[in-house]
Amino acid sequence: MKVLLDIPDNKASSLMDVLKSISYVKAKPLTDAKALLMEEVKEAVDEMKQIRAGKKEAHNAEDFLNGL
Repeated sequence: MKVLLDIPDNKASSLMDVLKSISYVKAKPLTDAKALLMEEVKEAVDEMKQIRAGKKEAHNAEDFLNGL
């Protein structure tokens, strides 16, 4: 199982020490850029689920590009 935690910077070091001391746990920090990317991908997936469920309307990509 994978778990993503959001921990204040001033508490992260001590928690990482605890996690690394447990033999069956592999813990590694994410860079800010990777964490942001993961959040953006999650939001995109959630939006696609809403579109498929009919809760949100899809927009044409060609119209979007023409608007740029």
